[in-house]
Amino acid sequence: MNTIPKLALSAIVATAVLSLGACAGMSTQEKNTAIGAGVGAIGGAVLTGGSAAGTVGGAAVGGIIGHEVKK
Repeated sequence: MNTIPKLALSAIVATAVLSLGACAGMSTQEKNTAIGAGVGAIGGAVLTGGSAAGTVGGAAVGGIIGHEVKK
């Protein structure tokens, strides 16, 4: 794995973990959306080798799936 994609993935993971601490006042659906977007971004980055398009696409798909869970 190249240094830049590895660094980008680490930054995404750190951002996702830190942002979950801000979920205290969110509804369950909002939390699921945020978690889905974070997991989707990580998955998209891993599956596409760290490309920005894969990361953003994964975040979008994950956010939509997270939003629809237990609706």
